[in-house]
Amino acid sequence: MAMRIDRRRFLQASAGIALLAGVSRTPLFAGTLGDNPFTLGVASGDPWPDGFVIWTRLAPRPLDAHGGMPAVRVPVRWEVAEDEGFRRVVRQGEAIAMPELGHSVHVEVEGLRPHRHYWYRFALAGSDASPAGRARTAPLAGAVVDRARIAVAGCQHWEMGWYDAWGHLAGEPDLDLVFHYGDYIYEGGTTPLGPSANGEWTCVRQHAGGEIYSIDDYRRRYAQYKSDPQLQAAHAACAFAASFDDHEIDNNYAGDIDQDGTAPEIFALRRLAGLQAWYENMPVRKAQFPSLQAGLTAYRRLDWGRLLRTHVLDTRSFRSDQPCDDGKIKPCGPDAHDSPEILGRTQEAWLDQGLANDAAWNLLAQQIIVMPVDFRAEGASEPSFATDLWDGYRPARARLVESIRRHGLSNVVIASGDHHRHLVGEVPENDEAPDGRKVAVEFQAASMTSNGNGFGEERLGHIRRNNPHFALYTDRRGYQLFDITPTQWTTEVKAMDYVDRPGSPIRTLQRFVVAPDRPKLERA
Repeated sequence: MAMRIDRRRFLQASAGIALLAGVSRTPLFAGTLGDNPFTLGVASGDPWPDGFVIWTRLAPRPLDAHGGMPAVRVPVRWEVAEDEGFRRVVRQGEAIAMPELGHSVHVEVEGLRPHRHYWYRFALAGSDASPAGRARTAPLAGAVVDRARIAVAGCQHWEMGWYDAWGHLAGEPDLDLVFHYGDYIYEGGTTPLGPSANGEWTCVRQHAGGEIYSIDDYRRRYAQYKSDPQLQAAHAACAFAASFDDHEIDNNYAGDIDQDGTAPEIFALRRLAGLQAWYENMPVRKAQFPSLQAGLTAYRRLDWGRLLRTHVLDTRSFRSDQPCDDGKIKPCGPDAHDSPEILGRTQEAWLDQGLANDAAWNLLAQQIIVMPVDFRAEGASEPSFATDLWDGYRPARARLVESIRRHGLSNVVIASGDHHRHLVGEVPENDEAPDGRKVAVEFQAASMTSNGNGFGEERLGHIRRNNPHFALYTDRRGYQLFDITPTQWTTEVKAMDYVDRPGSPIRTLQRFVVAPDRPKLERA
């Protein structure tokens, strides 16, 4: 998938990386780290026609201070091959793992052939080689492509469940990309083992340490999550397009505002620590390198020939505050849901410009529910809308709808997360007429573990009745699979039976199909 980025922003980010490498005063490592410094696995990301990012992070003892690493720069060898046995190595080199970046390694591999699989691995003198990973390059720009397969997943609270869903996803055949919509980690402290206070979920394994604030805290939390072998298997199986939501920093934060009323200049320090740790632990490019002055630019485009343009969006960094103090001030009716910005005007203009294309499909890969959702309780007469979703930002949603209409698009598919439940529906042109004309279809993937086992469709019938634009709404954990051809988009909704113990099977709950000439869901 070819990425389109602003050249000036790319050069600034690249210069920042080069400068950091040049001024590092730490000595170069001259010893050995023992048998396995690659305890956090390997990953790849953001494929272009000529290459992709490959990633690892050195951490011989993941939960120890600094991952058990000395404060030195460590040379790490890497190689990319055309075959799983590495008999035909086509690219190789050396990268430096620096303590300033948590001993992470990001290599932007170039010079590969388009639309084919490659295998990659890392090695360190005196230590075992890393596991091998696999990634596929994107087709050439403008190439006619028959098919793409994308998985959508996220919200993987460590304490609320086991990662068998990631193991199942790793075994899905012929995936081209995984879109991780965010909440890769959760920032909270250790929860007592056993049922929650309201009995809706069970803590099955615990966070190491309390709530996280510093860069070392965030690095340790990522190390704990990434130590899971099934998550590692998913990363090794396929390239990821990673984004983030709120829990990578702090629950429900909005731009420079956190949920606790912290002074923005103080919260900025925590946010920068969280964003740096996200960069260090995700297979993303130098263009996503954070800085204190500019923050982090996570939004970007990935093209898959003429078949698909994917717009990876950031709905956290540039948004205005949620209305009604995040819904705490009551009443907070629909008229008050008028917070103006969710993408920020720069990203919004970038998206509008990018929607002018001739791809068969446009995928908006983002974090939170776009379509209106009436959450009123059973028997209630007044509608109830959340403030942290696009429902809290109705002017911004109106501008998104208008952008789709202005470009005359009927081929827009939206991928969402955050809400922990599978939700499939159609985005109405008019908020006040949810059963009227539609402008896009939306597939919200459930969490991988967050909120525990769930309860299926029980207790959710009234939500379906109050939202006529819904085709599916269920409280089960899992992920979704997009099988995309020029003439049809097929989505499989995958659901786990349970996550509170290992070993759950996964099943296809529903299949939906969409044609590119109209935003209409049909059951397969």
